[in-house]
Parts: sequence; C-alpha cells; structure tokens
Amino acid sequence: MKKEKLRIAVNTRLLLRGKLEGIGWFTFEAFSRIAAQHPEVEFYFLFDRPYSQEFVFAPNITPVVLFPQARHPILYLLYFEIAITRWLARMSPDLFVSPDGFLSLSWAGKQLSIIHDLNFMHHPDFLPWAERIYCRSMFPLFARKAERVATVSEYSKVDLEKTFKLPGGKIDVVYNGINPIFVPLAEEDAMECRAETTGGVPYFVFVGSLHKRKNIENMLLAFDHFKSSYAMPFKLIIVGEHMFGKSYLNATLEGMRFSSDVVFLGRLYKENLHRVVASAHALLLVSHFEGFGVPIVEAMRCGVPVVTSNVSSMPEIAGDAALLVCPKDVSQISDAMLSLATNTELCNDLINKGFSVSAKFTWDKTAKRLWDSIMKCIE
Repeated sequence: MKKEKLRIAVNTRLLLRGKLEGIGWFTFEAFSRIAAQHPEVEFYFLFDRPYSQEFVFAPNITPVVLFPQARHPILYLLYFEIAITRWLARMSPDLFVSPDGFLSLSWAGKQLSIIHDLNFMHHPDFLPWAERIYCRSMFPLFARKAERVATVSEYSKVDLEKTFKLPGGKIDVVYNGINPIFVPLAEEDAMECRAETTGGVPYFVFVGSLHKRKNIENMLLAFDHFKSSYAMPFKLIIVGEHMFGKSYLNATLEGMRFSSDVVFLGRLYKENLHRVVASAHALLLVSHFEGFGVPIVEAMRCGVPVVTSNVSSMPEIAGDAALLVCPKDVSQISDAMLSLATNTELCNDLINKGFSVSAKFTWDKTAKRLWDSIMKCIE
C-alpha cells in the first residue's frame, strides 16, 4: 500500500506583509527553505487574516485562513483553543509546528513549540499586563504539552530547562540565520548612505523594536553622555517601530542635550536596512534580554563593530567579537562608544573576529536543524 504524504501544519500568523518582525522573519526564512527542500511533504500554513501570496513559497503549501485574528490574549485563546483546535481535529496532520510557541492545549496530536526566549518570565514588567498574564500562565503549559521544543540559543535551552523544568533531551537548539544580503558596503556607497541619513556624519546604529526590553533609554542616555563629554561628531540612528505605545521614550528624549543628533528611521527592510547597518561606525544592541540578537550578527557580517550586553544570550552569540557592557551601566555603554570612536586598531580587530563569528549562522543551517527537530517529533 502506498504511504500517504506527510502532512505538517504551521502557525504562520506572523507572516504579515510589510510587518515582519523577529519571529515572522524566522518563519519566513526557515519555512521557505523547508517547503522547497521537501516537496514530498504537504504543508498547511495557518493564517489568522487574509494572507499575501508571497508567503506561499511552494506548490506543496496550502494556505488556510482561520478566525478570529489573534491580536490580544482573549483572542489568542479563541484562536488557538477553538479555531486551530477544530481545524487540527478535522485534518489530523502529522505535526503542528508553531514558530511563536503558541499551541493548542486541547488537541491530542503531536506539536512542536518554538520558544525563542523567556523574557516574559524574567522581565514581566516590560509587557502590558494582559500579555504578561497570558504568557506567564500559558507558556509553561505549552512547553509541557509539546512533543519537542526548539529554541535559538544554548542560553535559551538552559533557561527552558531551569524555568520550566524541561528535560534537556526534549529541547533542540536551531539558532537563527542571517540574510546573505548583509555584506560589507563599498566605501563610496557608505558615504552616500551617510550623506542621506546624517549629512555625512559618522553614526552608531540600533536595530530592533522600540520595546522596553531593548533598553533604548539607557542607550540614549549613554549617547548623550558620550556627546557631552567628548564633543565628537557622531549621531545615533534608531531603526525600528514602537511596540506597546510610544510615550515611554519621550521623557528621556526631552531630557537629552543632544536629542537633535538622534535620528529615527522607522522600520527598514532588506536593501535599505543593509545600507544603513553597513554604513554605520558601530552597532549598539544593549538589551536587557535577548534569546539570540540577530542584529549583532548582521552587523558583524557587514564588517561593523558591535557593542552588546553581557547578559542572557548575547555573550554566547557575540563571542569575542564585540565589546560587552552591563546594560544598566550608562557609563560603560558610553565608554564603549568612545573606544570604538577613537581606537581604529580595536575596531579592525572586532571586525575581523566578527566575520569569523557571523559565518556560523545561516538560514540554511537553521532550516536543517529545524527539520531535524520536526523529524524527531514524527519518528
């Protein structure tokens, strides 16, 4: 008897045209490769709103739209415990994979939860109260319900073991990858980008959502201290959009002496993001918490030195190719800016090390590791 095709359902609710964030990019990069590499498998992409055809990567993908749109915790429950559960019960796929970690607690089939980090457990004050309550109460249940759990760093794996009391053998580290578009920029192109964005002035760059977890307040204060103390012709470019409201940065900006040297560019994609990052003097990612920290590796791949935090996963990802600082210490962040602004030998050393470190992370490797985790669930 001919064996039926393997059928895998994937939670693709974060594949949003023009609005891809970290988990959305992970879903896009990993499953565009997995679907193309495994034409023998039937994939069902489950969306919670009308989808863009660009996310139907291959002919073996069937897009499915389920309602309601999962935009806040009450709707999360309705979507995953009613809409998703009913669809899974009707279709009986071999596996349900969820890149944002959310699962159906009611469905009896096999599920793979991808939990990128446990920020909500360690820094609940960074989230609105409803999101906080939902994540802290539901994710321990998701982790225990899952056949397996995938995550993006060894740090997060150990954190899952300790915080949720999961056996290490149940957790697979798949890491993130980096888009191959991130390469060094020719100097004339970098000069053109700087002319467009800062009037030709060298700049530090931050890339990420404007979220309290990203520690943008201390980064701004450190930049202001750097400018006040050393009067150097630098600007700070912030790339990203606000999450959970905009007001929390206003007081910091209003108290800055050099707020006019802070440039907010909003969300940038691929070519534009690459140009801005590759033209920077250095990248600043001094978050309180990261499960991986993709901008660290993107900057390294572009030949740009990095300042990042000495907490959570960031030392693991950066290795010896970045300046590590305490995210709570404004003077440390400022001193790191000064070091990179004045020490060419240090910059060149970090750049060379960064090329070596960043070569370890590719989306092809991520897709391979994630497929291996999928197979462990099914076999």
